Amino acid sequence: QVQLVESGGGLVQAGDSLRLSCAASGRTFGVLGMGWFQQAPGKEREFVAAIGRTVSSTSYADSVKGRFTITKDNAKNMVYLQMNRLKPEDTAVYYCAADRSSRYLLGEAGMYDYWGQGTQVTVSS
Repeated sequence: QVQLVESGGGLVQAGDSLRLSCAASGRTFGVLGMGWFQQAPGKEREFVAAIGRTVSSTSYADSVKGRFTITKDNAKNMVYLQMNRLKPEDTAVYYCAADRSSRYLLGEAGMYDYWGQGTQVTVSS
């Protein structure tokens, strides 16, 4: 099992920045990729960004390209999501997820094996 704990969410104004953190623990050696997803009220969970755990490959949703950056620190078993130029439409619960397969860059929520509890991000206009 892999445990994921997100932190760093909060209430900010449009144009501000936030950095989300995800701490992974447990049997992380089997994880090939990590991802961030967002879920707004009444909407399905949507892909935001993904990164390889042992390689540096990344992918992003079109809506966040150029504004969000996903990074990792393998020594600390941490994954981060730097969110810049935040918009009200970025308001959502953000979830960290781990994938044991090589398909993590596809951003399909159903393919991810482990999930955190989520952290709320609210962007006011």
